[in-house]
Amino acid sequence: MWDLLDFLMVGESPTPRQRIELTCPECGHIQAEPAMVVSTQCHGCRAHFQVSDGKAVVRPRVAARLAQPESEPEPPPPKPDLTFQNTRPAPALRHPLLRFFFPPKPPREIFCFDCGYHYTAAAEAQSSQCPQCCCYVSLLDYAIDGPWNRRIQTRGNVTILKSGAVSGESIQCHNLKVLGELASAVDCSGDIVIRGHGKVMGKVNCRHLRIERPARVEFFHPVTAASAIIEGHTRGQIFCSGTLTLGKRAHLHGLVRAAAIIVKPGAKHSGTLEILQAGADPQMELKRHES
Repeated sequence: MWDLLDFLMVGESPTPRQRIELTCPECGHIQAEPAMVVSTQCHGCRAHFQVSDGKAVVRPRVAARLAQPESEPEPPPPKPDLTFQNTRPAPALRHPLLRFFFPPKPPREIFCFDCGYHYTAAAEAQSSQCPQCCCYVSLLDYAIDGPWNRRIQTRGNVTILKSGAVSGESIQCHNLKVLGELASAVDCSGDIVIRGHGKVMGKVNCRHLRIERPARVEFFHPVTAASAIIEGHTRGQIFCSGTLTLGKRAHLHGLVRAAAIIVKPGAKHSGTLEILQAGADPQMELKRHES
């Protein structure tokens, strides 16, 4: 629909969805930007430049200088004092102490929603832009303490508190911690920790899945993870490209496909168990199982 509108409006004025190619005047890097852009930053050398008539131009640098009266000559610069040499001062004691008690946070790992490109950003950042496809990526954290039926798309962390209940729309985030109720599809680039009870209606995809001992969870759709640790009562289909660990007093009922499985004393599993080849893709195994 937007492509048709853009086609009909050619020759009148650019729409926000139209994009143009700009060449950086500093390094020659070519990048795509919205047609209505006024100024931007080069993705190659990080230089700022302006856009005029669809072309990149160098941002003018204005140097201001106070004029001196003609009658008074400009005084000569003072001669440097060589009596004392400039030496770097010793670092204050508080700096290493602050770093010891308050270490800097590691950078965030980000996977783009559109192209899947992996890059890092500062830990304090609230949003980012993919350097590959220029897609906007939110880094906000969510703490849900009530009913929630809206979609969440962020590379921050999501926590569902004991009084929280998520249903309906899907969740895309980095790490997910469930203390309340979860009944929606989940796609996490990090870890999922489930401590509450409930029935998960949608598909679950994550890097590491952990179901703690008090939890009682039932998955109605397959769960895909690189590794998993189950210590509570779980029912469903679990596909692991790595190791699946069943802790003490763990009860697992359903189909399990993993490259390796560790069953500790006291754990129980009822259902089908299949050992995958090393390096097998669980997504391909899931598609083969569904077909």
